[in-house]
Amino acid sequence: MVIELEQLSERIEECYEFTLSYAARGFSGEDGTEQSKQVREHLTRAVEAMRGLGASCRAAAARERLEPREKYEAFFAVMQHDAEGAIAAAELVLSQPEIGSQLIDNLNASIHLRALLADLFLVAEILDVRRAKAGIGANGSAGPE
Repeated sequence: MVIELEQLSERIEECYEFTLSYAARGFSGEDGTEQSKQVREHLTRAVEAMRGLGASCRAAAARERLEPREKYEAFFAVMQHDAEGAIAAAELVLSQPEIGSQLIDNLNASIHLRALLADLFLVAEILDVRRAKAGIGANGSAGPE
């Protein structure tokens, strides 16, 4: 089913949630601290997930036989563009010697990251509705979970 797409989305969402908490704590971002290591790890995993979205979306569309295909393909192209912007922003942050809370707060406010998150939520809702109509659970199996 669309498990890979969901896993990639979860990694991106987990990173966003972690960075919201990080930004609220007022960290200076001194390199080498546990918090600095954690934010770098979350951002790195999110960037890897964002890089895999395009292929995962195309594979999910083919497996799920999403129709009208051209509408999904057009939206996935938009999502890919949004992912590229979010990747560029995250990699810019990762290239900094210190990642403080204010820098993360600005990343979280980035329209690129917010657009990608909205894209992911839209696709998740569409797939959830399709599954519900087909009687398929979130784990991809038929019947109740």
